[in-house]
Amino acid sequence: MNLTTAEITTNSAEQTEQIAEQIGKRLRGGEVIELISDLGGGKTTFVRGLARGIGSPDHVSSPTFKISNVYKADRLELDHFDFYRLNEAGVVADELAEIIGQPNVVAVIEWGEIVHDILPEERITITFKLGGETARKLTISSPDKISYLLEGIC
Repeated sequence: MNLTTAEITTNSAEQTEQIAEQIGKRLRGGEVIELISDLGGGKTTFVRGLARGIGSPDHVSSPTFKISNVYKADRLELDHFDFYRLNEAGVVADELAEIIGQPNVVAVIEWGEIVHDILPEERITITFKLGGETARKLTISSPDKISYLLEGIC
C-alpha cells in the first residue's frame, strides 16, 4: 500500500481547526482516521474542525469519559471514539467494527492501540507533536486511495 505523507505546522488551536475543517469538507464517508498524540496534543480541537467541515452544528467535546460521541450533519455522521480509559475494548470494539466502512460514517479514533486489529489498513493516521504552548506539528499519512483528503492542504 502506498502512502502519501504530509507535515503541517500550526501555530494556534484556530489553525489546527482550520486544517481539520478543510479535511472535513473533503470527507466522503467510510473513512477511518486515527489520531495519535499525548494528552493535550490537540486531538479534540482537530475533531472540532472535522465536525465543522462536514457541516455538523453539534458541540464537540472529548469523549474520554463517555468513550464515544456522534456528530451528525446532513450527509455524514462523525463517530469519535476515545479508548484512553479502557484496558480492553470490549463491546465498544464491536460498535466500532460495525460502523467502519459504512458509507455515511466517518470513524475517528483516539488511543487506538487497543483496537488496532479492528482498524483497516487503509486509514488516515495523524500524529500530533507539541511545538510549544500553541504550536503543533501534524504528520498526516494517508493511503493513496484516500489522498484526496490532503489535496490543496499541504
